[in-house]
Amino acid sequence: MAAPAVRFPAEWEPQSAVLVAWPHAQTDWAARLAQIETSYVGLIGAIARFEPVVVCVPDAALQQHAAQRLADNGIPASRLHFVVVEYDDTWLRDTGPIALACAVGHASIPRPPASSASAPGFTLLDFRFDAWGGKYAAARDDRLIEQLCARGLFAQARRERIDFALEGGAIETDGDGTLLCHWHCLHTRHPELDRSEISARLAQTLHQRRVLWIEHGALDGDDTDAHIDTLARFASPTAIVYQSCDDASDAHHAPLAAMAAELAALHTLDGRPYRLFALPWPRPIHDEDGRRLAASYANFLIVNGAVLMPAYDDPADALAAQVLAQAFPDRRIVPVPCRALIWQNGSLHCLTMQLPAGLLR
Repeated sequence: MAAPAVRFPAEWEPQSAVLVAWPHAQTDWAARLAQIETSYVGLIGAIARFEPVVVCVPDAALQQHAAQRLADNGIPASRLHFVVVEYDDTWLRDTGPIALACAVGHASIPRPPASSASAPGFTLLDFRFDAWGGKYAAARDDRLIEQLCARGLFAQARRERIDFALEGGAIETDGDGTLLCHWHCLHTRHPELDRSEISARLAQTLHQRRVLWIEHGALDGDDTDAHIDTLARFASPTAIVYQSCDDASDAHHAPLAAMAAELAALHTLDGRPYRLFALPWPRPIHDEDGRRLAASYANFLIVNGAVLMPAYDDPADALAAQVLAQAFPDRRIVPVPCRALIWQNGSLHCLTMQLPAGLLR
């Protein structure tokens, strides 16, 4: 009998649902709650067109409120599953479970068939969440995965607590054993470790063959110390989509150009350069205090049959959709208004965590 093999599925593989957390008055969204709820209705509605949505709420009263708002906007209740848990904030890309699929097959990280609707089992990695290096309160967020497991949300899954600070937005996998990360982010979390030590830890815990690093590129308004999901994303094991800047007068121009050169120097497992897709640069967006906000088209979410693209009410939105259509030719590109969301330093990928097919009970 073949030994069980463990692999980290790519985001484009079949999903059972997407996990989100509804904003409420005890989160940092409080000052703009009505506006943000409208953004959430749009986001959840877009996801629900393609697959179910698991919505975290802190209590039954907010569940009733959220359910009514979603129903009023035509989102079928059959596409929604509510779960009552405590949380400090709503950035589930960083506090939600990182699911490893346990398959039976070749030990070197087998790839399931595209039609596979389930997997024999999952390990849910529960890394220590310290609010991006201790920037905010995070005790309840750090217990989120434990709470979700206790609520019986997942099927055939075991939780593995790992005493290592890591957020889901800091890692990109191609589903075939390659991980892409930004060195500044991981080194900031673990300054006592060198690159070989961090690479070994990531490869071991995430069952990766190799870790690729970039060192350049960061966005003003990003408080994550350069999460990779705002900068560069796999579109397939041979393609990378990345945020570019074509405005030579913008402070981001040189760092993002240097990042593009780094990506061009990377190679696939079989030694070929990656196919690269450069996303356009939106005009600067500032809040009422003049603070630059981190608007990135790279913060897209892949769902079953589609790519949900952050839209910023900018002329570059249309071009970004064209680039993503080239990178994902078999998926619909669906713009989702995200201008309001970046007030809290993140966009739609940051707010969501996909659940692989077979994981949801």
